[in-house]
Amino acid sequence: MSDTPIGSEVLVVANARSGASLGRPDRVPDVQRRMPGATVHRLNEDETLDEVVAAAVAGDHAPQVLAILGGDGSVSRAAHLARRHDLTLLVLPNGTFNHFARSAGIEDVDAGLDAYAAGHVRPVAVAEVSVDGGEPITVLNAVSLGAYPEFLAERERRTSLGKWWGGAVAAWREVHGAHPVDVARGGKRARVWSVFAGVGRNDPERIATMQRATLHDAVIDVRVHHARGSRLRAVASLAFGKNTVKVLRALRVMPPASDLERILDDDFILEVGAGSAPDIWVHDGELEKVGADGFRMRVRAVPDGLRVYLPAERD
Repeated sequence: MSDTPIGSEVLVVANARSGASLGRPDRVPDVQRRMPGATVHRLNEDETLDEVVAAAVAGDHAPQVLAILGGDGSVSRAAHLARRHDLTLLVLPNGTFNHFARSAGIEDVDAGLDAYAAGHVRPVAVAEVSVDGGEPITVLNAVSLGAYPEFLAERERRTSLGKWWGGAVAAWREVHGAHPVDVARGGKRARVWSVFAGVGRNDPERIATMQRATLHDAVIDVRVHHARGSRLRAVASLAFGKNTVKVLRALRVMPPASDLERILDDDFILEVGAGSAPDIWVHDGELEKVGADGFRMRVRAVPDGLRVYLPAERD
């Protein structure tokens, strides 16, 4: 029997800001109890996840596993760094939605720790997104431009109201201020309210595919909402909860099928025209700034691009 403490090969980074607004308890003591040999680092406001991981990898006892205790944005960035440094990712979900963790069958921190204890590591498909030929960013769930990033930006301006009320105000403003975006693909031009490019095939009835439905499907599932309807429909199309979508369909405010286009590809390239170009886009809930003069976005599927601890039933 080995005398090596459990978790000695693991670096755990805890984002204290994740889940704080939800009143969630501090799970770091539970992680330390289950993995007494792990190196645990609480992320400070004046440091980045990139800096912490780079320093650990360059140290005398470089980790083999990167565990992230946080929400969607932290998990997505940790996935990017795990791929950069050839580490296995351990997801310990502690955010608002935890989209990737739910897709992976990891409903809470305990489920993540159970997957680690079982030693069940499997590769999953990811995507890489790059803008104007820049460094590719790892994507676990989806990339979007148009109405959804604008909605997120409006909501972030109202963080003092909380996510629900802030979201309600942001949606109201988008109903009155959303504007179409000029895009082109393969020489064909269009005016659209929004574009979602998700990792893996997803529910064909949805538009806002913000949570992936599969783990191993190396394809980009693109949903284009053409700007042929009202701003109300543009905002309604952002609904991703099944019950919400059903209600909006019953009220006949969801876009008709004729306004929607679905594209399946493993390498999706989109030109965003100047003039109408948004200055923000979003990946896995994280906003990115770009210039307002138009840009070229490429989203590429990567088969088996990331090693992750998974529950056995998610193989």
